[in-house]
Amino acid sequence: MMLSDPASGRKGYGECSLIPELSTEKPEEITKLLREMEGHVSLEELDPIKFRDFPALRFGLETALQSLNARDPFRLYDSDFSRSLNGIPINGLIWMDDPEGMLDQMEKLRSEGFRVLKMKIGRKAFDEELRFLKEMREAFPAEEFELRLDANGAFPPDEALDRLEALVPFHIHSIEQPIAPRQHQAMQHICSKSEIPIALDEELIGWDDQGALLDELSPHYLILKPSLIGGLRSAEAWIKAATSRGIGWWATSALEADIGLNAIAQWCAQTQNQLPQGLGTGRLFKNNIPSPLTVAGAHLHYGAGEWKLSELFTNAG
Repeated sequence: MMLSDPASGRKGYGECSLIPELSTEKPEEITKLLREMEGHVSLEELDPIKFRDFPALRFGLETALQSLNARDPFRLYDSDFSRSLNGIPINGLIWMDDPEGMLDQMEKLRSEGFRVLKMKIGRKAFDEELRFLKEMREAFPAEEFELRLDANGAFPPDEALDRLEALVPFHIHSIEQPIAPRQHQAMQHICSKSEIPIALDEELIGWDDQGALLDELSPHYLILKPSLIGGLRSAEAWIKAATSRGIGWWATSALEADIGLNAIAQWCAQTQNQLPQGLGTGRLFKNNIPSPLTVAGAHLHYGAGEWKLSELFTNAG
């Protein structure tokens, strides 16, 4: 999306990224709301309660306003990252494949300098996944590689702790969302008993009282996806609540193309969080917008390339 200021001629760019079956809003609802706003929007109007059901829209409008008010519409926050001086450390993502293919991916990530890897779990038979993890750790020992797991809520609540115990020998850094969200009694029990640190992800979607949820569940980490939790100000509210309780966090992109990814990365850089983030690039999309964002040496960089404005809306989608 694009906002413009007729008086100054400035433009601001934002991205509204939707994930089917996970995002709370639908494209037609967003179109209707944008028409009702008639192009007039301010940061104060983006109330998190009013936009509870439109977190991706709030993120897009919020970052478009930040872009509109910046000296350079693509350098939203001033940091060593946005000045192309330093990169942001990121984890390497392992896509689901057969065991040989996943090991090949890990070998490639190792050659590129990654030492923090993330993979999904819960998609196959658990015994099969344990066999793979044993093989993986023989080739990629814990002394050299940190491994983050993401269960996406796949574990049955009554089996979750047993499965987590079976994963302990593989030296797991953390596991995201072991059971599906909104099962608070079970999740609280898991967070308190698991030897593997628990990270909340989907659990955060749709919550306004951050402190109450964290007090109830007491997780070890939060995974912040601004497009799903209502934008950067909502992410900052989660960070404030988490930090005061000794809970760590990192940010993860949610299949944004480079407009949205750039906003998340520049915001993340100025928080000075030292943990590797879950940020890649939008190269997954065949019609992504050409940008200066690149990955090298296990870091996301804002390089010397240019944004191809002529392709901004013809290629976005």
